[in-house]
Amino acid sequence: MKIAIASDHGGINLREEIKSLMDEMGIEYEDFGCDCETSVDYPDYALPVAEKVANGEFERAILICGTGIGMSISANKVKGIRCALVHDVFSAKATREHNDSNILAMGERVIGPGLAREIAKVWLSTDFEGGRHGNRVGKITAYETK
Repeated sequence: MKIAIASDHGGINLREEIKSLMDEMGIEYEDFGCDCETSVDYPDYALPVAEKVANGEFERAILICGTGIGMSISANKVKGIRCALVHDVFSAKATREHNDSNILAMGERVIGPGLAREIAKVWLSTDFEGGRHGNRVGKITAYETK
């Protein structure tokens, strides 16, 4: 599995925590920034990463900003993206099993590094169940392509 990861200025510290987790899990990733603490625009990071997932360069991605909201809204504008804003472990598991989410968004100002690591670990290690959930995700894809 190859993961893209990015953050704006509000998610730099949490991004480093998640990179460390992926190193520990032996997951290949590429970091798309940002590398500054001055204010940047989250769509400048979310949209290119979402496009890379949508076109198959990366299987999944993790996006982090202050709340996760801006990143998730931006990523979900890209056709083929199912970005889930998650701040608890149950939702991380459910969004992979039921929604086949391909991008995880989190907020550094909302959750701490320990919880973020747990969320990311569950999200990265949970498979999509398919079945009735596949039918539901298929309806989303059909709507996007009409």
